[in-house]
Amino acid sequence: MKSFPSLPLIALVIISMHSCGERKPTGLPEEKKVILYAEFVHEVHSFSPVLTTRRDFIADHLFYGEEARESGLKEKKQLAGFLKAVDKVGKGKIEAIPVIQAKSMSGGPVERGFYEEIKSLILEKIQAQEKLVGIYISMHGSMGVEGMFDPEGEILTEIRNLVGDDVFIAASFDLHANITIRRAKAADILLGYKTNPHRDHFETGYRSGDLLIRAVLGEIKPAMSFTKMRLLKGGGMNIDFLPPFRKIFQAMKKMEKQQDVLSVSFFPVHLFIDEPEVGYSTIAITDGDPSLAKSLSEKIAEMAWEVRDIPTPVPNTAIEGIEIARKKRFARKFGTVVFCDVSDAVGAGTPGESTWILQALLDQGSDLVSYLTMRDEEAAIEAWNYAIGEEVSLRVGGKLDTIYNKTIDYSGKIIYKQVTSYGKTLIIKNNGIHLVLAELPMASWYTSDWKDLGLSLWKADIVVVKNLFPFRYRYILYNRKTVNVVTPGMSNTDLFTLEYKHIPRPIYPLDKIDSWRQTEL
Repeated sequence: MKSFPSLPLIALVIISMHSCGERKPTGLPEEKKVILYAEFVHEVHSFSPVLTTRRDFIADHLFYGEEARESGLKEKKQLAGFLKAVDKVGKGKIEAIPVIQAKSMSGGPVERGFYEEIKSLILEKIQAQEKLVGIYISMHGSMGVEGMFDPEGEILTEIRNLVGDDVFIAASFDLHANITIRRAKAADILLGYKTNPHRDHFETGYRSGDLLIRAVLGEIKPAMSFTKMRLLKGGGMNIDFLPPFRKIFQAMKKMEKQQDVLSVSFFPVHLFIDEPEVGYSTIAITDGDPSLAKSLSEKIAEMAWEVRDIPTPVPNTAIEGIEIARKKRFARKFGTVVFCDVSDAVGAGTPGESTWILQALLDQGSDLVSYLTMRDEEAAIEAWNYAIGEEVSLRVGGKLDTIYNKTIDYSGKIIYKQVTSYGKTLIIKNNGIHLVLAELPMASWYTSDWKDLGLSLWKADIVVVKNLFPFRYRYILYNRKTVNVVTPGMSNTDLFTLEYKHIPRPIYPLDKIDSWRQTEL
């Protein structure tokens, strides 16, 4: 394991970036200015025993060169937003060259060899460009790689070491990024989503491109202040349009309307990352005014600290959830009840093979029409030998996570069988239970994930999703009641049950401290 420097004795780190100095873009005036862009996105669950491999990236997005451009435009997220800025802000003065789009489902640490391969490719493409003036890279901000800490910080640092101070570097992150000191030192522009559930991916890419291009053209001189907090969790559900976070995001919008304020970002960190610099972060960027950036960054940190004690809603057990759904007879006639599987949230990086809700449905809810997913490569391959319409008996789940999970018996009729992006995928029906069994984990981000399998959400009494936030707006047409179900599992949001080994201490709420700046008990 690589060593990583401990946090400094202060929790607030202010960095007046090298971009504040007098720096002129390179390249001849009559030529387009070259910007390289890439995307390398992964969110780690440090406690998962399952490595994230090339296969997981292929199942999501793994495209090179022009195919990365095409994929990004089709996806309409960060890369598409960045390219829109190239057209609108660049006004024909910018040549944007794609390197790679590599994205995977959240999961355990990325296999080291694959990470090094992607990092090397990015560096090689940068080194090959003689007239490079800018770099944009889209990341999650909570990537994990086996045997190391802060892999995203390493990429940005190596890029800076390669290009020196005369090339502008911009990076965008997920709202739940874990920003580190060396990322802030390496980059000129860092910013993140302003929504949770996340729905401003395109806008985030556009804002990144806008600031990077204006810097490259000499129109602005970004000065960035980065604040690190001794805060790991707080603020209820952390949803941007609900109290208490609504007030914070509204304050950020007002700040960005001030003269010389370019961007303000707030990062309530991903809970399941075990690294030495874990904690909430804030970043403010101004046009050449580091003092203003510092004051804005601190203000958002203070606002976050003030709401740290607001709890999350009280969850239910799986059995309680079934009873709630059963009582919602009228609501189920016009939609469905959505179970958020809090403890096996694939969207947060768990293996996706929990059997607790399935067992509860077998015991007390098989008369209700329910849809749920399970990742079990062994069982999916075994079931693949049977034809549609045949009955099959399997031992499912509990094969990867053996600490919180257990394997159970499940029998049913195969009613669907296809190879999908999740590998061999089957639907096995037991009375009203529709178990979607696949080789790879499924988060059920979109309602179309069910529709593509031939399942109508209008006909379901219960739909189990394995993501914590996106379903809350994407399922709004069908969802008549949300039940947050907690069982034994790796993404249980009770921090006191997680076996952190590397995070800084003291940190709230694991320790009693009076200030987010405090570093000693």
